[in-house]
Amino acid sequence: MKIAALFSGGKDSTYALYWALKNGFEVKYLVSMESESDESYMYHVPNIHLTELLAEAIGIPLVKARTSGEKEREVEDLKEVLSKLDVEGVVAGALASRYQKERIDRIARELGIESFAPMWMVDPEEYMRNLVGEGFEVIIVGVSAFGLDESWLGRKIDEKTIDDLKRLNERYGVHIGGEGGEFETLVLDAPFFKKRLVVDEAEKVWEPMMGSGKLVVKKAHLEAKE
Repeated sequence: MKIAALFSGGKDSTYALYWALKNGFEVKYLVSMESESDESYMYHVPNIHLTELLAEAIGIPLVKARTSGEKEREVEDLKEVLSKLDVEGVVAGALASRYQKERIDRIARELGIESFAPMWMVDPEEYMRNLVGEGFEVIIVGVSAFGLDESWLGRKIDEKTIDDLKRLNERYGVHIGGEGGEFETLVLDAPFFKKRLVVDEAEKVWEPMMGSGKLVVKKAHLEAKE
């Protein structure tokens, strides 16, 4: 089956793509929506500009489109992009957001294609440990939850990080997979990448009044894998 993979460069969309490739789907396109709004209901925002490099690292053509980020209008923007692609399905990295999954499912129905969300309602701790165990190299590039401070920006997701997230979940209710917007991620390497992403220059932007911040990657390059 020919499909498009919604792709932001974050862990969830990258793992969904990994699942599709492992299960024999022909992934024809990566689709990235670049939102003009930091408060997008649908799309990952931090470092979306890196999807071009990541698509090159993966070796699948990227289709990129801009959206104002206006609620509901941004859903129609995605539908317009998908309607022009020769695919029979779409895969997304939704974990627990009914808002996102219901709208992607609706778009698929209206276009007459299938919708796949392989990690939907999985156990978040199990998912995160699988991510690490299968060789994904992931860093945190955005935080917006009590218990997550500036020191988390740029932190690699490993077993220790997951243990700390588990404690924050027990204490403050932070979603271990970050599905509630608690944190955002960037994948530097994965088992199916042909090259890995290397961050050359990045800036931490912290808003103390909001208790949130992001790691903005200003310069990066691809590096051959051994």
